[in-house]
Amino acid sequence: MPRHTKRSERTAPALPDAGSPCPCGLPAAYGECCGRLHRGEEAAPTAERLMRSRYSAFVVRDAAYLLRTWHSSTRPPRLELDEGMRWSGLEITGATDGSAFHSRGTVTFRARYRHHGKRGELHERSEFAREGGAWVYVDGTFLD
Repeated sequence: MPRHTKRSERTAPALPDAGSPCPCGLPAAYGECCGRLHRGEEAAPTAERLMRSRYSAFVVRDAAYLLRTWHSSTRPPRLELDEGMRWSGLEITGATDGSAFHSRGTVTFRARYRHHGKRGELHERSEFAREGGAWVYVDGTFLD
């Protein structure tokens, strides 16, 4: 007879592997999309692309990438990611500047999550700038 378990007893969902759909929402596999950025094989060409890759880094719990792509003036000395946080979807709702022709840009987004089983949503306008030629996250303003 099958064993029935409560939702809280189930194991955490598996992290995406190289062939999984990319958490950032673009139509590519993680390994060929944000995984390439996380591994340092290429840099994000736009502020929006960096935002998407940072969201995916939260999903896969890649604190090193998050720190590496954080502006030196606002970067914390370390980053501990909450094991109880499960990111479940990203929606980009707006962007200004942030292309190859700009030195600054903003990306507004909504990110859905579950924290210890409770649903939530983060709505933020993130600021990005170029540092050493690469796009980096500067800071963000919570909206709503």
